[in-house]
Amino acid sequence: MIFDDRRCELGEGPLWHPLREQLFWFDILGRSLLSRDETGPRQWQFPQMVSAAGWISRDVLLIAGETGLFRFDLTSGTSEPLAALEADNPQTRSNDGRADPQGGFWIGTMGKKAETGAGAIYRYFRGELRKLFPSISIPNSMCFTPDGRTAQFADSPTRRVMRVSLDAQGWPVGEPQVFLQLAPNGPEPDGAVMDVDGVTWLAEWGAARVAAYAPDGSYLRSVPFDAPHTSCPAFGGTTLYCTSALQGMDDAARSAKPHAGKTFIAKSVAQGQLEHQVIL
Repeated sequence: MIFDDRRCELGEGPLWHPLREQLFWFDILGRSLLSRDETGPRQWQFPQMVSAAGWISRDVLLIAGETGLFRFDLTSGTSEPLAALEADNPQTRSNDGRADPQGGFWIGTMGKKAETGAGAIYRYFRGELRKLFPSISIPNSMCFTPDGRTAQFADSPTRRVMRVSLDAQGWPVGEPQVFLQLAPNGPEPDGAVMDVDGVTWLAEWGAARVAAYAPDGSYLRSVPFDAPHTSCPAFGGTTLYCTSALQGMDDAARSAKPHAGKTFIAKSVAQGQLEHQVIL
């Protein structure tokens, strides 16, 4: 089912805002933040690529752009810088990101041409931006267990979703371990979200679906969507939303899949966690 019929070149980063009960998402290559409210479609344009967000308050988001993290006021449309993010490297941009249960914000960077190992994964927490994992090609799948003790992430070309323990403040402890290994020639793990039971809902790029994996990594089921490049899921209550992308599709493929790039909705799927507030 279609939630929004605007076709994104690279739809990503859906965020269900629990106070507004409103979905926000990005078209990274379109440099835009999109949403819908009671008045209809909404869209905000930016001078740089933007990719992920967390909520600070009802009207203020933390947004990750290609050169930094910034506060964005939805009512006034004004921005305020928070932290530089590889601002001295014009070859990289932000990609997947999500707020953690401790109030921090995880964000990944990658080469604009997906150069091998050009990016990294960072965490912003109470004013500090710290690099967690270097030499990442395409950072994705950032999500957190309901108890706040474990984080997951992926470097998509490896087709592995990793799991790492967190301390009481949400910083990683020890070395990441493989949680999930997708088939070598199969789809790549893209964005992910975790429900209240600790089930991982993973958008699989190239598979036209969001797949559910139990806490032990076993496959449970999947929700299909009519777009080959499903990119990232989000829960609003029991409703599953999923962005998708046109990127990587030629003209023939785009014509054959007219819903590719749209944002989808599936109702009564599972009970999602509330998206965590970013604490500055």
